[in-house]
Formats: sequence, C-alpha cells, structure tokens
Amino acid sequence: MIDGESSWTPAHRAVEMEDVETLARLLDAGVDPNETDCGMTLLTHAIDIEGDGAMQSGEPLTVHTTAVVLAFGADPELPDSNGRTPASVAEWYGHDLAARLLRKHLDR
Repeated sequence: MIDGESSWTPAHRAVEMEDVETLARLLDAGVDPNETDCGMTLLTHAIDIEGDGAMQSGEPLTVHTTAVVLAFGADPELPDSNGRTPASVAEWYGHDLAARLLRKHLDR
C-alpha cells in the first residue's frame, strides 16, 4: 500500500485500481482531471500505475487509464508535487504508448 492510499480521493482510488469505468463517471460528474492527491496528479498517477503494473506482472503496458484522464481534459504538462511531468514518468517506465498520447495532446 502506498502511503496515504486509504485516504485517496475516489478518482485516485479508481486510477489505482485501473477502474476506467468508475474514473470516467467521476470525471464526467465534474471531478477535476488535474486533481492532485498524495503528491500525484491523476495523470502522473495513471502513467505510474500502468508502468508499475507492467513491471510487476511482466504483462504488456496498458494505456487505458491514461487515455481516460487525458480525454477528460488533464493537462499533459502539469507536474506533480515532486516536479515529475507526465512525460518524465512515461519516459522512466519506457511507457511509449503514454508518451505518444501525451505528444498528441500537446500537438493540439
């Protein structure tokens, strides 16, 4: 368990569980796509959870959680409280799918 996980907002819990249906409902209901909790933005958290999950499981990287957060308007350049940008988190994990999605949102 990550420090503070039990006190996470509902949106951050949905990101942690990669529950994109709940996440999309929360964002559609008005949750700020740039909300920060436990030092992470929803976007850096999504990229981190996808990258960490793939590292731990050996399964291929997924990008569905990142895509939902971006689709609901998350700022692709907003750093978390530690100064990590979404792109730097994606780079650290070698998360090329997330990096490409970020670039597409930046090119808009």
